[in-house]
Amino acid sequence: MAQSKIAPIDSILAPFVRFARLEAAGGILLLATTVIALVWANSPWEASYHALWHTPLSIAFAQHALAQDLHHWINDGLMCIFFFFVGLEIKREILSGELSSLKRAAFPFAAALGGVVVPALIYVVLNRGSEATNGWAIPMATDIAFALGVMALLGDRVPVSLKIFVTALAIVDDIVGVLVIAVFYTSQISYRSLFAGLVGVGVSFLANRMGVRRPLVYAMIGVFVWIATLKSGIHATIAGILLAFTIPTETHVEIPAFLERARGLLDRIASAYGKGVVGSHQEEGAAYELERQSEQLQTPLYRIEHTLQPWVAFVVMPLFALSNAGVHVLGNIQNALFSSVGLGVGLGLFLGKPVGITLFAWLAAKTGMAAKPAEARWSQLFGASCLCGIGFTMSLFIATLAFGDRPLLDTSKIGTLAASLAAGVVGSLVVIRTARGRTSGT
Repeated sequence: MAQSKIAPIDSILAPFVRFARLEAAGGILLLATTVIALVWANSPWEASYHALWHTPLSIAFAQHALAQDLHHWINDGLMCIFFFFVGLEIKREILSGELSSLKRAAFPFAAALGGVVVPALIYVVLNRGSEATNGWAIPMATDIAFALGVMALLGDRVPVSLKIFVTALAIVDDIVGVLVIAVFYTSQISYRSLFAGLVGVGVSFLANRMGVRRPLVYAMIGVFVWIATLKSGIHATIAGILLAFTIPTETHVEIPAFLERARGLLDRIASAYGKGVVGSHQEEGAAYELERQSEQLQTPLYRIEHTLQPWVAFVVMPLFALSNAGVHVLGNIQNALFSSVGLGVGLGLFLGKPVGITLFAWLAAKTGMAAKPAEARWSQLFGASCLCGIGFTMSLFIATLAFGDRPLLDTSKIGTLAASLAAGVVGSLVVIRTARGRTSGT
């Protein structure tokens, strides 16, 4: 049998392709950009770090212009893509995943509720009566990329059911986070712009109902909705979530007809190959048509989600980390960590998350409201709940909304970074220890 030739460029790119396919690759890159930001912001070139993200950038069309600095373009623009991607994941989980039925959703929902309530209470108790109270939502968030990245690095020590549990929990966590941003971190509202944005969402929904399946159409509608939401005073990331729920989850392709067309195209390719004609117009045309037919078989939600996944993992989130994690920590760590804000965020993530998740999950199982995954033990669930204390992306994002450019922002960032690091280390150790117990039969 003849072996297919491997192009030189494929050999060169092979290691990078393998890295990109790693489940933990996104988390690794996120960690790397975080370290770069911290080193840069604490180096003699600290001024250049802040100057870069305050670089003004404007987009003008006719008499209309949208001007922001680079930092806000990332937080208000690229993060909208991130939230759109999160919205697609939420919709998929609700339709066919762990949140598709009340019975399946009850356990991660109860756990997520505990992971939201207890950290917020810890923060409020430590900061009640002060201007820092506005940051109560910072320790509520779980960074799903980091948490799953750490679990992927632990390999087969982590049962599949545990990964599914953490994914579903983080999805519910994201839903709560989005609602919190929409309700509590919106100041003045321009109802005219808000109405325009809602009309755009309605147009996207109508396009879905009319059978429009081209992602480009939804992208054009999305840009309009994003601009309208940005101008409305509601954080633009909400636009991403709303639009995600209008993306079609079905196709109009009939399977028997598709199979018949696909067999005909494969026969044309086989005929060209049998005649010894490689790379002919007939073969290439059939291959192109087969690819087009296969794309039509995929739902727009599936196609968009899989197209965005590498961009979100390897561009959007690393850029967010690079522009937001650069806080000056030299000489500030002790004061920040032992301040009421630092303690509220740190204890909320590191202690409140695992205690809240485990306690509410145990109560749900004990009362019969939900069933614990059979393959996972409580000790393993506690280890996973410790990993959920890695707040990072969402915590830093909410901190920016809560404190703006005030000094409290740096304090909350230091608390977030310290707690996320501690949660990652402790959670990994607990998961490894419980895995050893499983293999030894204890």
